[in-house]
Amino acid sequence: MSYELQALIGTLELLRVAAAEVPAARVVPLAQGLALIPVTSGVLAALQGDGSVRKPGGGSGFSWYSDGFELRLAAWSKAGPLACVEAEYYGGSGMQRAVVWEDGRVVLGPLAVGEFEPVPPEGAPISRALRRIGARTEEGRSDEFDSVGLGAHRSTGSWAGTDRVGVD
Repeated sequence: MSYELQALIGTLELLRVAAAEVPAARVVPLAQGLALIPVTSGVLAALQGDGSVRKPGGGSGFSWYSDGFELRLAAWSKAGPLACVEAEYYGGSGMQRAVVWEDGRVVLGPLAVGEFEPVPPEGAPISRALRRIGARTEEGRSDEFDSVGLGAHRSTGSWAGTDRVGVD
């Protein structure tokens, strides 16, 4: 079974403000007062700026991360911490990336765990990013990823198409 996610994660209030600037953006509530915006092709196109996409492995490490996208993340993060996350798994192997912005600058990362690399003792990149923006592991849950509900859907497209999209 596969899992694929490209998303921005922050507080529900912060992401509502951010989504108001990007018509293609959808806000999906998570647990613990957090929410995500699935980074769909429409969201990405709206945030491309001049269209200069950074090379994979350079800068942030995200293959779809542009200069315009980075400028928008920096601006939004002045209102609160904002995580940019990416995961891709198939059959138990895959990768994760995460970076956290706050006060207009990167405060965590970029973090990455590649295919067949062990997860460091401090946790996987997405869980570490979630922890940095305020998520906590709940009793009976394996980590912050599980605690906020990121396992509810298996793809970015599924997150964008849920009934919970467009929170009022």
